[in-house]
Amino acid sequence: MFKQIIGNKKILQSLENSVKVNKVSHSYLFIGTEGIGKKQVALEFSKALLCLNGNSCDLCKSCIEFKTQNNPDFNITEPDGNTIKIEQIRELQKKVAEKPIISNRKIYLIDGCDKMTKEAQNCLLKTLEEPPEYVIIILIGTNESAILSTIKSRCTLIHFQNIPDEQISMYLKEHMGINLKDELLLKACGGSIGKAIELKDKEEQYVEIQKLIQNLSNTDMIQIFKNAQMLYKNKEEIYNIFQYINTLLLIYSKKDVRYTDCVQVVENAKKRLQSNANYDMTIDNMLIQMKEKLSD
Repeated sequence: MFKQIIGNKKILQSLENSVKVNKVSHSYLFIGTEGIGKKQVALEFSKALLCLNGNSCDLCKSCIEFKTQNNPDFNITEPDGNTIKIEQIRELQKKVAEKPIISNRKIYLIDGCDKMTKEAQNCLLKTLEEPPEYVIIILIGTNESAILSTIKSRCTLIHFQNIPDEQISMYLKEHMGINLKDELLLKACGGSIGKAIELKDKEEQYVEIQKLIQNLSNTDMIQIFKNAQMLYKNKEEIYNIFQYINTLLLIYSKKDVRYTDCVQVVENAKKRLQSNANYDMTIDNMLIQMKEKLSD
């Protein structure tokens, strides 16, 4: 189990042991940063729990159908748009009443559980309180505060830790042939292997952003606007870029406290865009204000 998953070794060992000794909870809540492997762990764990030989053998009917995403004893619920709605949970509850077909268990995975509406969460409570003995529910989320305490209290809560930069770098090099050299870019991944994989094709772009921020204080505004073209051209990715800029600002603030003031400038720009403010004007104002903060 878990051969392709890096980090969180204690959690992986604990889950593997629970399968071996057949001591499994009826409900789990996996919480941690996006892209650190929670879903992959949940899938491997589910496959092992459903395995007819009890060890994720890859040979039995359950394992074969799991790999082809056709196992009738496994079900995934994901957000419909931005949320998981009460209708989706009601549909899940109908399926919960059905007995296993291949294995002696049924597993229901709710990915993005922190996006369940309150009505959906309250609806799920009944199933968590009185699940059939053959049912295991695994919830996966990033924002623990968005999950009702009554939901959390009925689950085995597992906090996944961010993956160290060295492990991310080593994994990318050994398994994907990617050499992500830039230390600041690695830090911007925030311990997320998923984010590192996303950034692999954008390394040049993010290094460009690095240079822009590094040179704000000693560059005139006309040149800053020219150097910032990647901000104007990447509307769809701007929130990831904002996050990267703030990571850089916090790193640079250790040597120059003026960078700290710029973090709020970026956050204000983010809020304005979320309120449908003019995109180009928002970026213009953000750069002007950052330049002013760093020139004081």
